[in-house]
Amino acid sequence: MSNIKLIIEERAASVGNFMVGRLLPFRQKRMVGPFIFIDHMGPAKLNDHENFDVKPHPHIGLSTLTFLFEGSILHRDTLGNAVEIKPGAVNWMTAGKWIVHSERTPEYLRHSDKNMHGLQIWVALPKELEQMEPEFFHIDQEQLPAWEVDGTQFKLVAGEAFGKKSPVPVYSRLFMVEIKSSIRQTINIGHELYGEVGLFILEGNIENDGNTYQPKELLIANESSLCDFTIAADSIIYIFGGETFPEERFIDWNFVASDKELIKTAKQKWMLQAFDKIKGDETEFVPYPSIGKK
Repeated sequence: MSNIKLIIEERAASVGNFMVGRLLPFRQKRMVGPFIFIDHMGPAKLNDHENFDVKPHPHIGLSTLTFLFEGSILHRDTLGNAVEIKPGAVNWMTAGKWIVHSERTPEYLRHSDKNMHGLQIWVALPKELEQMEPEFFHIDQEQLPAWEVDGTQFKLVAGEAFGKKSPVPVYSRLFMVEIKSSIRQTINIGHELYGEVGLFILEGNIENDGNTYQPKELLIANESSLCDFTIAADSIIYIFGGETFPEERFIDWNFVASDKELIKTAKQKWMLQAFDKIKGDETEFVPYPSIGKK
């Protein structure tokens, strides 16, 4: 019997002036462990007059994880951070009670051809930490635990798994693991995982119970302890998940909370433009959408 509970295919969505493939939330699966939002950005080629520009916008109740495969993004926020995100590094921003940030192509790349490819992820905070002070951390790729087993390369992007711990300062029990294989082989890692498990195929394919799954598909496992599959040669996948929260989480645009009143207050504050401005990016902002939600 297959351990695949649900298959989620990317759905087109717009972020600023950039089209992405949305994976979470999905109508049949709102969260995987504490992971509540995942966008696959690209791969896209931008010419010398096209740039990635997500204007200043707010968040509450979550941590954002930005992980690039190609390209570069300049992150700015109301804590005063201005950090360039490059492939393999992790940008981890915890909004807590509120934060405003922007994501743009760095100035030195704005007039040249460039590529953009990566993942934008939101991780919901535990109820008791939804109103914590905002934080920001940038972790270089050399700091992430990486190892190889029988021709398969593993990298622990965030959380704890395989007896290892990522330096990304997460606030609940979770994991995000990159797996690259140069050869076709069967992988059995269920005993290393816990909670809910999702598997995103970036390149190549995997097989499970006679079925083959392709890139741009997110597979949700029935049970973490049964996580075994055959990975094709030259494949790259990401496995993520963790323990679920006892309370429901609500999403309205860029706001996440267990209490709708927190979202209502943040929404009103943003519409009044009562949040602090980002130094160096003060003039523009993303308005609260009058129709539809992000």
